[in-house]
Amino acid sequence: MYKGILRFKLFNDDKMHSLYENFVLEYFKRHHPQLNPTSSWIKWNVEGGMDHLLPYMKTDITLTKGEKTLIIDTKYYSNIFKTNLYNNEKLHSNNLYQIFSYVKNKDVHNTGNVSGVLLYAKTNEKISPNCEFMMGKNKIGVRTLDLNKEFKYIVNQLEELLCFLQ
Repeated sequence: MYKGILRFKLFNDDKMHSLYENFVLEYFKRHHPQLNPTSSWIKWNVEGGMDHLLPYMKTDITLTKGEKTLIIDTKYYSNIFKTNLYNNEKLHSNNLYQIFSYVKNKDVHNTGNVSGVLLYAKTNEKISPNCEFMMGKNKIGVRTLDLNKEFKYIVNQLEELLCFLQ
Protein backbone atom coordinates (compact mmCIF):
# COMPACT_ATOMS: atom_id res chain seq x y z
CA MET A 1 0.00 0.00 0.00
CA TYR A 2 1.25 3.42 -0.89
CA LYS A 3 1.21 6.14 1.70
CA GLY A 4 -2.00 8.14 1.49
CA ILE A 5 -3.59 5.90 -1.16
CA LEU A 6 -6.22 3.30 -0.35
CA ARG A 7 -6.77 0.42 -2.72
CA PHE A 8 -9.80 -1.82 -2.72
CA LYS A 9 -9.70 -5.33 -3.99
CA LEU A 10 -12.34 -6.20 -6.58
CA PHE A 11 -15.29 -7.93 -5.02
CA ASN A 12 -16.94 -10.23 -7.53
CA ASP A 13 -19.99 -12.50 -7.29
CA ASP A 14 -17.86 -15.48 -6.19
CA LYS A 15 -16.80 -13.57 -3.11
CA MET A 16 -20.35 -12.32 -2.56
CA HIS A 17 -21.56 -15.92 -2.49
CA SER A 18 -19.03 -16.74 0.24
CA LEU A 19 -19.95 -13.63 2.19
CA TYR A 20 -23.66 -14.50 1.92
CA GLU A 21 -23.06 -18.12 2.96
CA ASN A 22 -20.92 -17.06 5.92
CA PHE A 23 -23.45 -14.44 7.01
CA VAL A 24 -26.25 -17.03 7.22
CA LEU A 25 -24.02 -19.58 8.99
CA GLU A 26 -22.76 -17.03 11.51
CA TYR A 27 -26.31 -15.84 12.18
CA PHE A 28 -27.32 -19.33 13.27
CA LYS A 29 -24.10 -19.84 15.24
CA ARG A 30 -24.75 -16.68 17.20
CA HIS A 31 -28.52 -16.92 17.68
CA HIS A 32 -29.05 -20.70 17.72
CA PRO A 33 -25.90 -22.43 18.99
CA GLN A 34 -28.10 -25.24 20.40
CA LEU A 35 -28.73 -26.30 16.77
CA ASN A 36 -25.01 -26.96 16.27
CA PRO A 37 -24.78 -24.82 13.11
CA THR A 38 -21.96 -26.06 10.93
CA SER A 39 -20.85 -26.78 7.41
CA SER A 40 -20.69 -30.56 7.25
CA TRP A 41 -19.55 -33.37 4.99
CA ILE A 42 -22.11 -35.90 3.80
CA LYS A 43 -21.11 -39.41 2.82
CA TRP A 44 -22.72 -40.96 -0.23
CA ASN A 45 -25.23 -43.64 0.71
CA VAL A 46 -23.79 -46.20 -1.69
CA GLU A 47 -22.66 -49.79 -1.59
CA GLY A 48 -19.88 -51.38 -3.55
CA GLY A 49 -16.77 -49.66 -2.25
CA MET A 50 -16.30 -47.28 -5.18
CA ASP A 51 -17.41 -44.14 -3.34
CA HIS A 52 -13.90 -42.71 -3.70
CA LEU A 53 -14.85 -41.97 -7.33
CA LEU A 54 -17.78 -39.78 -6.28
CA PRO A 55 -17.50 -36.03 -5.68
CA TYR A 56 -17.40 -34.67 -2.14
CA MET A 57 -20.61 -33.32 -0.66
CA LYS A 58 -20.22 -30.44 1.79
CA THR A 59 -23.19 -28.45 3.02
CA ASP A 60 -23.20 -24.70 3.43
CA ILE A 61 -25.16 -24.95 6.66
CA THR A 62 -26.44 -27.90 8.67
CA LEU A 63 -28.71 -27.42 11.69
CA THR A 64 -29.65 -30.26 14.05
CA LYS A 65 -32.48 -30.45 16.59
CA GLY A 66 -32.80 -33.87 18.18
CA GLU A 67 -33.33 -36.35 15.35
CA LYS A 68 -34.21 -33.60 12.86
CA THR A 69 -31.69 -32.09 10.44
CA LEU A 70 -32.02 -29.06 8.18
CA ILE A 71 -29.54 -28.52 5.36
CA ILE A 72 -29.45 -24.98 3.96
CA ASP A 73 -27.76 -24.38 0.64
CA THR A 74 -27.21 -20.67 0.03
CA LYS A 75 -27.30 -19.30 -3.49
CA TYR A 76 -26.18 -15.84 -4.58
CA TYR A 77 -26.98 -15.25 -8.25
CA SER A 78 -28.06 -12.29 -10.32
CA ASN A 79 -30.98 -14.45 -11.55
CA ILE A 80 -32.76 -17.09 -9.51
CA PHE A 81 -34.57 -18.48 -12.54
CA LYS A 82 -33.51 -19.73 -15.94
CA THR A 83 -35.76 -19.27 -18.94
CA ASN A 84 -36.40 -22.49 -20.84
CA LEU A 85 -37.06 -22.98 -24.55
CA TYR A 86 -40.75 -22.20 -24.04
CA ASN A 87 -39.95 -18.88 -22.35
CA ASN A 88 -41.00 -20.24 -18.92
CA GLU A 89 -39.02 -19.39 -15.83
CA LYS A 90 -37.70 -22.44 -13.97
CA LEU A 91 -35.42 -22.93 -10.97
CA HIS A 92 -31.88 -24.02 -11.78
CA SER A 93 -32.06 -27.80 -12.00
CA ASN A 94 -28.49 -28.24 -10.72
CA ASN A 95 -29.44 -26.50 -7.47
CA LEU A 96 -32.43 -28.77 -6.94
CA TYR A 97 -30.35 -31.86 -7.75
CA GLN A 98 -27.71 -30.69 -5.27
CA ILE A 99 -30.04 -30.14 -2.30
CA PHE A 100 -31.91 -33.36 -3.17
CA SER A 101 -28.61 -35.30 -3.12
CA TYR A 102 -27.60 -33.77 0.21
CA VAL A 103 -30.93 -34.57 1.84
CA LYS A 104 -31.34 -38.09 0.47
CA ASN A 105 -27.76 -39.13 1.25
CA LYS A 106 -27.96 -37.67 4.76
CA ASP A 107 -31.27 -39.44 5.44
CA VAL A 108 -29.67 -42.89 5.17
CA HIS A 109 -32.62 -44.71 6.77
CA ASN A 110 -35.28 -42.78 4.82
CA THR A 111 -36.93 -41.50 8.00
CA GLY A 112 -37.98 -38.12 6.62
CA ASN A 113 -36.08 -36.43 9.46
CA VAL A 114 -33.84 -34.51 7.03
CA SER A 115 -35.10 -31.42 5.22
CA GLY A 116 -33.38 -29.05 2.84
CA VAL A 117 -33.74 -25.43 1.78
CA LEU A 118 -32.32 -23.59 -1.18
CA LEU A 119 -31.89 -20.06 0.19
CA TYR A 120 -31.44 -17.54 -2.62
CA ALA A 121 -30.47 -13.94 -2.06
CA LYS A 122 -33.45 -11.94 -3.38
CA THR A 123 -32.98 -10.41 -6.82
CA ASN A 124 -34.90 -7.83 -8.84
CA GLU A 125 -36.86 -10.56 -10.61
CA LYS A 126 -40.66 -10.27 -10.57
CA ILE A 127 -41.11 -13.61 -8.82
CA SER A 128 -39.42 -14.70 -5.60
CA PRO A 129 -39.76 -18.39 -4.86
CA ASN A 130 -41.42 -19.35 -1.61
CA CYS A 131 -42.39 -22.97 -1.99
CA GLU A 132 -41.82 -26.42 -0.64
CA PHE A 133 -42.10 -29.93 -1.96
CA MET A 134 -42.28 -33.37 -0.42
CA MET A 135 -39.73 -35.53 -2.21
CA GLY A 136 -40.30 -38.99 -0.87
CA LYS A 137 -40.50 -38.43 2.87
CA ASN A 138 -38.26 -35.35 2.82
CA LYS A 139 -39.32 -31.71 2.68
CA ILE A 140 -37.39 -29.49 0.25
CA GLY A 141 -37.99 -25.75 0.35
CA VAL A 142 -37.00 -22.83 -1.84
CA ARG A 143 -36.85 -19.42 -0.19
CA THR A 144 -35.38 -15.98 -0.77
CA LEU A 145 -33.68 -13.74 1.74
CA ASP A 146 -34.25 -10.04 1.06
CA LEU A 147 -31.00 -8.38 2.09
CA ASN A 148 -32.37 -4.94 1.19
CA LYS A 149 -34.69 -4.99 4.19
CA GLU A 150 -34.00 -3.71 7.69
CA PHE A 151 -32.14 -6.24 9.80
CA LYS A 152 -35.20 -7.12 11.89
CA TYR A 153 -36.93 -8.33 8.70
CA ILE A 154 -33.86 -10.33 7.69
CA VAL A 155 -33.95 -11.95 11.13
CA ASN A 156 -37.63 -12.85 10.64
CA GLN A 157 -36.86 -14.45 7.29
CA LEU A 158 -34.02 -16.52 8.78
CA GLU A 159 -36.14 -17.53 11.79
CA GLU A 160 -38.89 -18.78 9.47
CA LEU A 161 -36.46 -21.38 8.12
CA LEU A 162 -36.56 -23.13 11.48
CA CYS A 163 -40.06 -24.44 10.66
CA PHE A 164 -38.23 -27.06 8.55
CA LEU A 165 -36.89 -28.55 11.81
CA GLN A 166 -40.41 -29.31 13.10
